[in-house]
Amino acid sequence: MKLRSYALIAALMAAALTSPSLSAHAAADAAPAPAPGLDAAPAARFAGLALKCLHDEYPNHVSSTMDSDADALPPRKLTPAFYGCFDWHSDVHGHWLLVRLLRIMPTAPFAARARAELSRSFTAENIAGEVAYFKRAGRASFERPYGLAWLLELGAELRQWNDPQGREWSATLHPLETEAASRIKSWLPKLHYPIRIGEHDQTAFSFGLIWDWAGVAGDTQMRSLLQDAARRFYAADRDCPLSYEPSGEDFLSPCLAEADFMRRILPPPAFARWLSGFLPKIPADGNAAWLPPAVITDRADPKLAHLDGLNLSRSWMLEGIAHGLPNGDKRVPALLSAAAAHADAALPNVTGEHYEGGHWLGTFAVYLTSKAGDAGTP
Repeated sequence: MKLRSYALIAALMAAALTSPSLSAHAAADAAPAPAPGLDAAPAARFAGLALKCLHDEYPNHVSSTMDSDADALPPRKLTPAFYGCFDWHSDVHGHWLLVRLLRIMPTAPFAARARAELSRSFTAENIAGEVAYFKRAGRASFERPYGLAWLLELGAELRQWNDPQGREWSATLHPLETEAASRIKSWLPKLHYPIRIGEHDQTAFSFGLIWDWAGVAGDTQMRSLLQDAARRFYAADRDCPLSYEPSGEDFLSPCLAEADFMRRILPPPAFARWLSGFLPKIPADGNAAWLPPAVITDRADPKLAHLDGLNLSRSWMLEGIAHGLPNGDKRVPALLSAAAAHADAALPNVTGEHYEGGHWLGTFAVYLTSKAGDAGTP
């Protein structure tokens, strides 16, 4: 069944935003995070990957607009809170990984060290330095949208953590969180086309993270802007070419990320109808072979290693899509079977053997295994 007009889908989106209410979403998000599928040994391994690089300044990939020689500074001077893990966004989501695990496993053996490392980052002076870096001329698009979305996800995790130190860190991060949200809000109305690639600039994945943050923060303006973006960019999409995926350096699926975002916007019956038009070839027989995991040929190559991340993100997106469908939908078994196959292909390889993947894949593994995206479903 096809949705007939933007007006109809806008009405369905409005229903998704009002039932349950945004305040109800925020209350649900405040509950302690469950950890199905996240055992102590893998959690320690993933935490170790973040702890290894959180304040390891080099190697480093700096993305910075310079106006003079005076701007040619080492990473720790440019962005004093988030300068490790090879690049800014990986360091930000490495912080998220540790906060997430501390919420779930507050007494884990790595907890004391994780708190110590986070304390090094979350100081008023460091965050003020980050805000100052953002506000320099020529940096309007810095880390937009991927890094900004992860910064907001980090803010959401801290907001939900019922811990004295966590509340202190949340307050410290707030000025940078506000700056990131403001940049997204000023950009969304001007963005005339979606970005449909498999790497950082993709809009659908970041929109999902930002949607979840807005629910935790109670930011109705942000959710309204994302609702409008969903209507403009994705509501009329049909027959997404999933058979063209993956490209050789993807770590996000353009098709699955869009569906994983739309399941946040639409209530289950409307989402089921939209999905029938968008991905019409999802089977009803439970067979996982309809979407095989990506093949990685060289994990020491930083771009080819992206495909491990694709398998991880596909897994949680497939689970999210299944979670967004009505009970009894015949496509759910195939979605979950494919999700399990992708997880099985990827999780054993999140080891840190190669820094090319070790500096960031732990975050994707924790996002998947801790079911971090579940709260965004209506």
